[in-house]
Amino acid sequence: QVQLVESGGGLVQAGGSLRLSCAVSGTTFSFNAMAWFRQAPGKQRELVATISITGNTNYADSVKGRFAISRDNAKNTVYLQMNRVKPEDTAVYYCHDIRNAYWGQGTQVTVSS
Repeated sequence: QVQLVESGGGLVQAGGSLRLSCAVSGTTFSFNAMAWFRQAPGKQRELVATISITGNTNYADSVKGRFAISRDNAKNTVYLQMNRVKPEDTAVYYCHDIRNAYWGQGTQVTVSS
């Protein structure tokens, strides 16, 4: 049974930092490209960042230069480092296994102004 469990969300002030984690089990993590998505209230889910099995990364323009996605294959975990956060980053953040199309349950990030 594949499970993706996010953690690290919470309330942060604008300009601050937060690190999200996604622990993956039940699949060969090192073979899976991974992604972070987010969904704000009343909006569609949008792609934030992706990381390939070789570590290549891509970012949405809205987070480029502020967020960093990384992975630790030894820990079966993917991370999203969020720096210089803005109120518009407020959303539920979801971890996504691209290869197997699995989703985590999401973690809430709220940025106060």
